[in-house]
Amino acid sequence: MLENSVEISPSGDAPRQGHEVIRDYLKTLDQSPGVYRMLDAQSRVLYVGKARALKRRVSNYAKPSGHSPRIARMISETASMMFLTTRTETEALLLEQNLIKQLKPRYNVLLRDDKSFPNIVIGAAHDFPQIRKHRGAKTEKGQYFGPFASAGAVNRTLNQLQKVFLLRNCSDTTFDSRTRPCLLYQIKRCSAPCVGYISASDYAASVADAARFLRGNSTEIQEQLGAQMAEAAEAMEYERAAALRDRIRALTQVQGTQGINPQTVREADIIALHMEGGQACVQVFFIRANQNWGNHDYYPRLGGSESPDEVMEAFLGQFYDNKEPPRQVILSHGLEEADLMEAALGQKRGGKVEILVPQRGEKAELVEGALRNARESLARRMAESATQAKLLRGLADAFGLDGAPARIEVYDNSHIQGAHAVGAMIVAGPEGFLKSQYRKFNIRGDDLTPGDDFGMMKEVLTRRFQRLLKEDPDRKSDAWPDLLLIDGGAGQISAVAEIMGDLGVDDVPFIGVAKGVDRDAGKEEFHRYGARPFALKRNDPVLYFIQRLRDEAHRFAIGAHRDKRSKAIGATPLDEVPGIGATRKRALLAHFGSAKAVSRADLADLKAVEGISDRMAETIYAFFHDGA
Repeated sequence: MLENSVEISPSGDAPRQGHEVIRDYLKTLDQSPGVYRMLDAQSRVLYVGKARALKRRVSNYAKPSGHSPRIARMISETASMMFLTTRTETEALLLEQNLIKQLKPRYNVLLRDDKSFPNIVIGAAHDFPQIRKHRGAKTEKGQYFGPFASAGAVNRTLNQLQKVFLLRNCSDTTFDSRTRPCLLYQIKRCSAPCVGYISASDYAASVADAARFLRGNSTEIQEQLGAQMAEAAEAMEYERAAALRDRIRALTQVQGTQGINPQTVREADIIALHMEGGQACVQVFFIRANQNWGNHDYYPRLGGSESPDEVMEAFLGQFYDNKEPPRQVILSHGLEEADLMEAALGQKRGGKVEILVPQRGEKAELVEGALRNARESLARRMAESATQAKLLRGLADAFGLDGAPARIEVYDNSHIQGAHAVGAMIVAGPEGFLKSQYRKFNIRGDDLTPGDDFGMMKEVLTRRFQRLLKEDPDRKSDAWPDLLLIDGGAGQISAVAEIMGDLGVDDVPFIGVAKGVDRDAGKEEFHRYGARPFALKRNDPVLYFIQRLRDEAHRFAIGAHRDKRSKAIGATPLDEVPGIGATRKRALLAHFGSAKAVSRADLADLKAVEGISDRMAETIYAFFHDGA
């Protein structure tokens, strides 16, 4: 790929902007495929686009008229452009979506909630494989089934699969250390392979059945279990027959909770788009193995005049950027360049991907169902947005702000007598809680007195705003808050005022939220620096809104503290040894029984551990014995 950027700014004149600037670039372009970026006078990226032929595409922007209001605004703000040529149109499409996700241009359609989805994995590295939830890269050897729309959907399926197939979900370390069956065996959720209650071959058969079920062969498995139950009853093995009956019931329940199970669609994502009032909702249903594995809704950011095919194309490119596409992608709206999108998705999948816009039959019914969900979800979101906007205006009136805040940051600390201290920041705005913007801060101050909440808050705010001042001193981004809510009273607010004064940030308002004299919800007092505390009426909706913000910050802070405490409890001296990761740590603990035993082991014993090389054994030995 070749990149070239030309800045046009006549000497002594202010930088030109608009279609005349764009026209000057046409002299340097040819008909190669590629990606272009439009930048404003401060070199901020306004728009990223792809082109089959760069010169032909860019020439459209050089025309002084004939554009939608959104495109006309974008052109008028353009002061320079950058270009990347690619070998193929498919490369241009993939590069365009990567740049959009990285740069987040103002005039592009943006997918703001782009999380990965969980899968079910059956491991392959153990004689008695574990079945569990997995999220992220598929680096572990095993069979993966998914994606599921949510962790809840995975957990429900795992719960029922345990009842049907009795597969273990414990870690390998726990498995290796068992001397008697755990509670899951007692409640008929596991076949207790850890203590030899099932043979490796019988367990492998259960694993194969679970994999077949997850691939869609549930009817065959149900018939097989039914035949086994009949044989057990005929042989008067009534306890075994009852156990098989319970497994059949559990299997039936799994099938019932999967909702619509299409007969003609084996593997596809059903994607439906509904646009209304300048907003959009995209509903995605995941169909795998002829089973519905849940749905998820998205609300991409629009510029105001995009067509449905533009929104759908932008969504697909960004949605599948970190996900493997299925064999079929079934859409509610067609794409202008469907062949190009098919090629790009096929390249990511490593096989053919078919994009369909069905007009009749079961596929069309599936799309209609997804479209109905998208329409209803957008209606609910618009109603919630209207309520949220009203609450933000009420908040501005209650606290004397200049306008409704677009970004509220709420801070809280959590610790136990100063131990495992963390600070937490949550963010809320017109669209509710912005969970992707949440941040936690591990308190580092060695000179802090245990339990010094003022010192912790000082460290958190100092780190937060020093970074903001470094990354965005001119406040061009939307990362700067319009209001800070601090969990605390007059003392906390005085400390915050000192911190913000030292940082030179004197235009961000902050409010302390303190419980009243009886520490009851509804009697909160609000503290502003240099002013008397005040309260809101007990039934004021703004008060409930602030309570929700404070409770969310408290929940997030406690969760971060528990995570840190759990890691500390599970930590061992082995974590400090260079080159010791999770696999070697497990091998050492399995061989010696404890970290203390590892520290006392001689070099020959360390070298005898499977997976520990001679050099690594020397490193471990030196770590525990040098300077002893």
